[in-house]
Amino acid sequence: MVEAQQEKRSARRFALHIPAAVSRNGNSHSEDAQVKDVSARGICLFLDAPIQQGSPISFTLTLPPEITLTENIRVQCKGKVVRTEVGANEGKIAAAAVIEEYEFLSGT
Repeated sequence: MVEAQQEKRSARRFALHIPAAVSRNGNSHSEDAQVKDVSARGICLFLDAPIQQGSPISFTLTLPPEITLTENIRVQCKGKVVRTEVGANEGKIAAAAVIEEYEFLSGT
């Protein structure tokens, strides 16, 4: 018998397929990533290379008007990887991260 998995998310997720610039472990070099979905507390990104669960991660993305209800808003976030899945999207690594802090950036 298979039990239904209980939904643990407390914040609404928005399915977005937008680019993000990701930095790992405090590294100043950023890599391109693709956002799968985002909420006020977390994000799921598709990365080219593996990342360890528990690793610090920072990323910058531009939220579109459909989410902000105003205009494009650039946001820089810092968090921690809580889950990874190999081979999720065309061989990419799906990394789910909790957002621990964020800052709105000026300009678009």
